[in-house]
Parts: sequence; C-alpha cells; structure tokens
Amino acid sequence: MDFVPAIQSCLKQYATFSGRAARSEFWWFFLFQVLVLIGTGVVSDLLYALASLALLLPSLAVGARRLHDIGRSGWWQLLLLTGIGVLLLLFWWVQPGDGQGNAHGEPSVA
Repeated sequence: MDFVPAIQSCLKQYATFSGRAARSEFWWFFLFQVLVLIGTGVVSDLLYALASLALLLPSLAVGARRLHDIGRSGWWQLLLLTGIGVLLLLFWWVQPGDGQGNAHGEPSVA
C-alpha cells in the first residue's frame, strides 16, 4: 500500500477497531501523523493540539488493526501508558502479519 491509499484507508476507518491493517498502512499513517503534527506545531500550539485530538482516534484504531494482523488484541495498546511498553509495541508493529483472523475471531481479510 502506498502513502495516499494508506492515509485514505485509515481516515475512512476513522474509528474502526476491528479488522486488520498491513504494516505499510500502519507505518504510512504514522509518517502522515508525524508530518501533520510537525507542520501544525510550527504554525501554532492550538492548531497542534487540535490536530493531535483529530488524529488520536484513527491512530489508535490503525494500531489496534495492526495488532490484530499479528494475532494480538488491540487492548495491548494500553502498554503505551507505560514507558517501557512502547518498545514491545514497536516490536510487534514491525512484525509481518500472520495471515489468520484477528484476535477477536473475525475471518481474515483477503
């Protein structure tokens, strides 16, 4: 998946926590989020805060779908609340998908 289709996919599935997300979709959206936050941070603190709030839900949703792709529950993202848990999540997010259904027993998306 390329940059623009990945962004479109994530924004269309703004709050969809079920299903799966490929590594490319997750990482392209991550790059998009970083670029938007840097750009808005340069312009204004208020704009940065608004962009952060607007991108929070889709970033959690694509993170959950990415975890489903490797056979884990999206609830593992609660590790983000700890300092060291980010490293474990990064390790999981870079893993290739398992080709199975997601952690909630839904069928695999072809």
